[in-house]
Amino acid sequence: MSDLMIHKDEWVVVCDGKKALVLHNVGDAKFPNLKTLEVFEQKDLSTHEQGSGPPGRAFSPSGGGRSSVAQTDWHDQSEHAFLTQLAKHLDASISAGKVKSLIVVAPPRALGMLRPAYSHALKGAVRAEVDKDLVKMPVGEIEKHLTHA
Repeated sequence: MSDLMIHKDEWVVVCDGKKALVLHNVGDAKFPNLKTLEVFEQKDLSTHEQGSGPPGRAFSPSGGGRSSVAQTDWHDQSEHAFLTQLAKHLDASISAGKVKSLIVVAPPRALGMLRPAYSHALKGAVRAEVDKDLVKMPVGEIEKHLTHA
């Protein structure tokens, strides 16, 4: 990836399925200076805290056979809900005029869950997407990874 230009007052949203950092560039494109605006974290519940019991059994009406019902992936649903809420929050920030453009940094799986939740306004505001998992890094390291400084 070539050096990413982060414009003045642009937001950089660094997220995965459990955590999101909303960073604001208070510097300029030549010398970015990312500051944390907001941090969103989802408590990581164990599967037994999220779901009900074990998967059920289904009976076939045209015979005596039974088959198991697939187990719901509660972690997947939880990540999807978290990223959908994040997209709604970003859309509200755009509508309120808090930000005009932003860069989304997330692992490919999270980007795949996030994209369908983009509103028309949010889709127009996303200037770049970077498929990297940087959410656990300090802000200074995130800045270096994105700008190769």
